Amino acid sequence: MPIRCAAAVAAVRPRATVSVRPCLSSSASYSTKPRTVPGPSQFLKLSVSSPVSATRCSASPTVATRCPSSITARLISSTRSTRTAASTTNSSSSAPTSSANAADTLTWNRFLALRKTRRRLSLLCSIAAAIASTAVGLNVLLANDIDSLGAQTLGLDPIIVMGLGTVACGCVGWLLGPAIGDGLFRIAYRRIGKQIVEKEKQFFQRIKKFRVDPTQSSLNNPVPDFYGEKIGSVADYRRWLKDQRAFNLKTSGMPRGGAGAVALGKRARRVSKTTGGR
Repeated sequence: MPIRCAAAVAAVRPRATVSVRPCLSSSASYSTKPRTVPGPSQFLKLSVSSPVSATRCSASPTVATRCPSSITARLISSTRSTRTAASTTNSSSSAPTSSANAADTLTWNRFLALRKTRRRLSLLCSIAAAIASTAVGLNVLLANDIDSLGAQTLGLDPIIVMGLGTVACGCVGWLLGPAIGDGLFRIAYRRIGKQIVEKEKQFFQRIKKFRVDPTQSSLNNPVPDFYGEKIGSVADYRRWLKDQRAFNLKTSGMPRGGAGAVALGKRARRVSKTTGGR
């Protein structure tokens, strides 16, 4: 068979084995062994990082169109990197959100500590407002000659009028101090303002339920913190309950009120446990 006819047959049937005779007139060397053309399934079986597949794909342009393994590998790697970056971004964004939610959650210990902070802030504002109002009032009294006018009207000594006016100005500033401190506290903790109001209601309901009867107090047995102002933590609240029970036991020998009911319940449970163990 001539060489030209063999090439035509190979182009029509690429998968068929073709044997070519050596041409004696040409100096090129030809092999008489049959040559097989690999199919696309064999290229797909090769790994992405295999140098053989890369060499075959780059060697012949006809086979390169049948070898999409490198493109598929790039698409898969880019998709995985995108998913990894998205998951990392979501985890990093969820961490500050969870920390912010934890910071905005108001517990009982934090609420009681904030009550103490607000009371101290109100005290500082009262002192500052009293000093400022006293200074301003004293300047106004001296500038308008009110001491002599008050002496003529009331028939008192001008020094007494000046002293009473100064004390009155200081009292006004002292009374305005808690309002100023409360306003500053609300501005500073405006994020948890609603939670503070709810905790205040629950706290005063508990205080009203478990506090003692003040009519049974005496000089030897005063009422232990009737409004619960000294409570700064949960441990202080438990100590306050013990003080209420001790007051009731000291006055009548029997626990009364909400604290007494709690004490009687604990005593009954203790007795039931001891009798059940026997």
